[in-house]
Amino acid sequence: MSRKAFTLVELLVVIAIIALLMAILMPSLQRVKKQAQEVTCRSNLRQVGIAMNTYLHDNDFKMPNCYTHTNRSNRYFWYQTGSGVRVKTPMKPSDDESYWGTAYWDIVKNTNVFSCPSFINSAIGVGLDKLYGAPIKEFKDSAFALNGWTSELSTTSVRMQGEMIIVQEHIEPRIENGRRDMFFEYSGEGPLSHYDPGAGRALWYRAIFRHGVTRSSDHKTGGRCNVLYLDQHVASLTEREIMEEKKGKPKWYDPLEKWTDDWDG
Repeated sequence: MSRKAFTLVELLVVIAIIALLMAILMPSLQRVKKQAQEVTCRSNLRQVGIAMNTYLHDNDFKMPNCYTHTNRSNRYFWYQTGSGVRVKTPMKPSDDESYWGTAYWDIVKNTNVFSCPSFINSAIGVGLDKLYGAPIKEFKDSAFALNGWTSELSTTSVRMQGEMIIVQEHIEPRIENGRRDMFFEYSGEGPLSHYDPGAGRALWYRAIFRHGVTRSSDHKTGGRCNVLYLDQHVASLTEREIMEEKKGKPKWYDPLEKWTDDWDG
């Protein structure tokens, strides 16, 4: 009894069909994966908001000291690092290398709520050497940036809490330096002066609008950035909203006008 087998041509045809199907499906699978990552980021950002709100209720509605305008608390680390350290020692907010989230140790038991899969992808794109030389495993749970103007802020003094951003997705852990790192036009060329076209930091800019990227231009991503407001609601701001509709709104970060210099710093 003879056995009938596939011919070489038939096998090649099957392989070609499978390759074609994979080529068709891969973009869709990538979109689904990125959408899932964004959902995770937004969910974690909400958890961060809950933790911050709990802190406020326990501390007379006053934000912790985030050491604005110093080198402190603008790093990525939750634990003390170094060779030969077996037991992880939690950092304090005042430690030079600490992440701003360390102010919430008593509330946040799992640092994963400060993580975002899209942030890791962005950090790799920027280059580890530009992120203070920090290895990924050490800053994977430091995906969100704190509005530096909230340091020791009495939140009861902010009337429109639903309009003040306190945390956002950013490549750097703490936003400070006057209003210069915020959402606003830079010399009419684009938002975020810290990443202006002449600074050679396009990848840093693209890491802020890290979701839904549709354009490859250095400072036109077509993407969006998730933000947490003082009243705990999370919203997604598109690059177009920032550049065309919402520009020139310092109240997003500094509603009490602590910064008295001119708009462009």
